[in-house]
Amino acid sequence: MGEEGDRVAPRFERGCRAFAVTEAGQVVSYGWLSTTTEWIGELGVEISPDAGEAYIWNCLTLPEHRRRGHYRALLEGMVAQARRDGMARLWIGSTEDPAQKADADAGFVAVLNFTVRRFAGLRWLSAGPDSRADPELVAAARVRLGMRSSTSLAADRRRVH
Repeated sequence: MGEEGDRVAPRFERGCRAFAVTEAGQVVSYGWLSTTTEWIGELGVEISPDAGEAYIWNCLTLPEHRRRGHYRALLEGMVAQARRDGMARLWIGSTEDPAQKADADAGFVAVLNFTVRRFAGLRWLSAGPDSRADPELVAAARVRLGMRSSTSLAADRRRVH
């Protein structure tokens, strides 16, 4: 994990699981799966999966290995293992087009679309429902994120996770 290598041990200690794709004995893509509360740094909020749910996060493919299907393979492996473990629902967030395509191919559906603005020490977050999203899934996502409404304004907190 390069400069973030010091975060590995604390993640394992709190029960996170790591997954990786290797090529010629080297990790080329990795991601994390959590069944407990995790910080979503890009949004500045926590996600708290319910029983039987998990959150897939911090997925990365090394730059020199991108556009070769490694993220898709990683995600499919994570989803398959979560199913074997009895997970009824997985949450994931993506901000890039290639990742969003792989997410959809793995069975994920868009639920909320986010806009984040940071200014003067504040973070404004808007979470609008995707036009195709099931209203019950939208409501569940808001609960997992602790969002009572579609927008929030709060101090812009940065955390290491």
